[in-house]
Amino acid sequence: MPWRPLHPTDLPALTTIANEIHQTLPERPEIFAERIRLFPEGCWGLDAENNGQLVGYAISHPIRAGQPPALDTLLGRIAPDADQYYIHDVAILPGVRGRGLAAEGVRRLLGVAERGHETTGLVSVYGTEKFWGRFGFGVVEVGEELRAKLGGYGGDAVFLVRRNEGARG
Repeated sequence: MPWRPLHPTDLPALTTIANEIHQTLPERPEIFAERIRLFPEGCWGLDAENNGQLVGYAISHPIRAGQPPALDTLLGRIAPDADQYYIHDVAILPGVRGRGLAAEGVRRLLGVAERGHETTGLVSVYGTEKFWGRFGFGVVEVGEELRAKLGGYGGDAVFLVRRNEGARG
């Protein structure tokens, strides 16, 4: 299985991947370390060749609906009243793209999301709305506070939400 749980020992490789893919959206290693510590079931590493070398990652955790963290911001804790799942990032090195691995990682995250959240949200960057649309995500209206946060993710950032299939309601 190419996707496996992330561990703190993966931080150097994860940070290298993040810095390569998100050169204009840098995040400190502490951000990733905290996500892994706070919500390990939502943090996965991609070892596409099963050789121990990380070539991608998927990070997610619960949030309060419509309140994603600003870029490069520590959470402190998962809010006890978190009512929306949030995909922080799915990143795969260019050399292993085109194999359906990103979709596999997203499905893994959505499987976690559907166990307890009616919706999943994310900040789409680099014009990736079409990719996310394949999983049922769509652009939603946002208020001033979220619009300001989105500005930190770049001019093309939009907040997307999907209703989880396993959600009760």
